[in-house]
Amino acid sequence: MPSISTLRRHLPAGLAVLLLATACGSWQREGDLRNPTPEQSLMQLFNPAGVYRELGRLVSANEVPFIGTVAFVPGPGTATRVVVALSATNRSFAFERKGDIYEASYRVQYTLTASGKPPITAGRDATIRVATLQEALRVDESIILQQGLVVEPGDYQLTVRVSDLGSNRSGVVTSNLAVPTFGAGSVTAPIIAYSATGRGTRSDSVDLVLNPRGAVAFGGDTLLIYVEGVGMTGPTTVPLEVRDGLDSLVLKTEVRFTGAREIESQVVRIAPDSAPLGRLDFLLGASGDRGHTTGVVSFSGNWIITNFDDLLSLLRYFGEANRVGQMRDADPAQRPALWRDFYAVTDPNRQTPENEALDAYFARLGAANELFRDEGIPGWRTDRGEVYVTFGPPDEQFDSSPTQQGRFVRWGYFDLRLSLVFQDITGFGRYRLTPDSRAEFERVKSRVQRPAVQ
Repeated sequence: MPSISTLRRHLPAGLAVLLLATACGSWQREGDLRNPTPEQSLMQLFNPAGVYRELGRLVSANEVPFIGTVAFVPGPGTATRVVVALSATNRSFAFERKGDIYEASYRVQYTLTASGKPPITAGRDATIRVATLQEALRVDESIILQQGLVVEPGDYQLTVRVSDLGSNRSGVVTSNLAVPTFGAGSVTAPIIAYSATGRGTRSDSVDLVLNPRGAVAFGGDTLLIYVEGVGMTGPTTVPLEVRDGLDSLVLKTEVRFTGAREIESQVVRIAPDSAPLGRLDFLLGASGDRGHTTGVVSFSGNWIITNFDDLLSLLRYFGEANRVGQMRDADPAQRPALWRDFYAVTDPNRQTPENEALDAYFARLGAANELFRDEGIPGWRTDRGEVYVTFGPPDEQFDSSPTQQGRFVRWGYFDLRLSLVFQDITGFGRYRLTPDSRAEFERVKSRVQRPAVQ
């Protein structure tokens, strides 16, 4: 493993075939799946950092936001390899134009400290280069930073600092680590990965790209669970369970080792449209002695929504009413295919992995929820929120002084040749579109939100 890897999020599909073996088993749905309330879904949508923190991830949500995870695999001799992976977005960094490209420079520092031992450090400076401003402003998981450290088992404190050299901003996270020992007959905890190449001995390098968020998009890429067994003396089976957020069993299978090599690598592949939406807990081993990790199945890693009906409710201003209605009325088994079709049809640029239209829509929805939260209902459900989510911030805004008819706010959208008036008749700050403005808004919206060309 390189000292630091800067990796693109969407890896070539061919990398998946390098994994050595697939565990056998099939989905067995038992019990109820998690069903968060609409209020909880909104909190997840607007606070993904909180969701990832609840899942046990390393989370920096301030100046330079990133989300990370740590995995442990056997190292040479009695040592353990600590693999730290961070997920970041291009938009977290300050890009500057350099000729025909855009560049952003950053520094990553990893420090492991333990009582009575000298600190173990690693890090370096690196540069991100993209061809367009649109790439520089990406809000999806566009960068993975990964670092491997070899340490003796024990208790450590990990500190990770990511510094944006173009703005002097930094994101820092600290976490306590219990680095395990891997003796003969032991197995690693389940590791959520994007890709991996199996190995045969403890001294072999680790060719493993972690999924730092542990997230997989519903109807999207297959979720890979990577496991290593150490020094098995013969054929061995280890039970694997996957449970949802309510501790209901949704998958029961076995990971099998032959005992032919010092290290054996196995992987379980999970199709996200067959897994329940929401949190998943992966438990490997016999009861009472289990390796554990968590993941989440959502509609996107950028906006965490784990309830289909709530997703459809949040899309009320997006357009494509017919397709949204089809998903609402469809049987659960049909929804993954309909969602994939909806995602593709509404994607303005299919050359990129993200759907820029949906990302921008949910970004506006989140902003509206913050800007207009003083009316006693969620900000995105207000009239101003509806207009903001549909068209974005106005080019011009005028706020009148109170009159006998109440207070008025006028928004202007120059390119749309649209002027809208919101009236607060009651004097309690509850602004509503005037009847004429409502009619004009609906007319322009119907023109702008024409059906997508297929």
